[in-house]
Amino acid sequence: MPPELEAVTELAPNLFQSVGIPIALIGAVFLSFGAQFQHRGVAKVEAASREVSGGLDVRQLLALLGRPSWVLGTLMLGLAIVFQLTSLNFAPIIVVQPLGAVALVITSVLNARISRTKLNRASVVSIVMCVGGVAIFVLIAAFTAVDKPIDDAQLVTIVIILAVVLAAFITLFVLFRERMRAVSYILGAGVLYGFVATLAKVVISRLQQGDFEWLTFVCLVGLLASAAFGGYFVQTAYASGPPDLVIAGLTVIDPLVAVGIGIIVLGEASLAPPLALVGFVLSGVLAIVGVFGLARYHPQTGVKSVTNHSTQSVH
Repeated sequence: MPPELEAVTELAPNLFQSVGIPIALIGAVFLSFGAQFQHRGVAKVEAASREVSGGLDVRQLLALLGRPSWVLGTLMLGLAIVFQLTSLNFAPIIVVQPLGAVALVITSVLNARISRTKLNRASVVSIVMCVGGVAIFVLIAAFTAVDKPIDDAQLVTIVIILAVVLAAFITLFVLFRERMRAVSYILGAGVLYGFVATLAKVVISRLQQGDFEWLTFVCLVGLLASAAFGGYFVQTAYASGPPDLVIAGLTVIDPLVAVGIGIIVLGEASLAPPLALVGFVLSGVLAIVGVFGLARYHPQTGVKSVTNHSTQSVH
């Protein structure tokens, strides 16, 4: 088969790949509701202990297990992970991973309903930018992204990058934990969760290839380590910031890391024409601006700060 015809065949969208999109969207719904319930549980533990300094300690982490809202939220996040992993089995990372941004929209609307706060004009515009940017990005990816077998060199590259990232975050946490704020934890969680998605895709691909050896096992260990540290950072971020901020950070940083690795290391956009690459950049920027705009102008952020302050004063 001529190379030109082979490239067209690879780029042709197929039903198998498109199935991953609705599955990822269902995962985003569970992510949003799970974040809401987990934040509620962490807030109660924070109020009971009266302080959170240098991250949640062991006693506070154990106390979360006694909070039904946190347990329910954790179960929902577990379902979100299951749906995300399932979607990765159908489609490339750059197709399904950006869809997590939908969780921010759901979180914002849900918070507005709960607090009976009307979304302002800036929030509505930001939601349109976020959804529009993600929709354009996924549409382009669905027609240009390809799944390719992952070789050992790519696997080693991902593992080395993850090892450096983990070492850096652990060092920063040990040295500066008393001064770290919500944004710092969100940044760490977003980067680590981006590796979780990438490594999950790697492990799934290797299992499909029937190639489970020591390198795949190392990826599995790295996946579990990233999930554990990322989960801890998220819970601590909930204790020092509203769920809107946490979800906003994760839905920007997580996809950026995962998509970056998918494009640069795994070559999922290697057959995309130059115009498609321009589309990736522009639609990605549009979604990112929308996410940050929503995080900044959403009226619930101000309400939440006042509520939390009042709650802590009563306790």
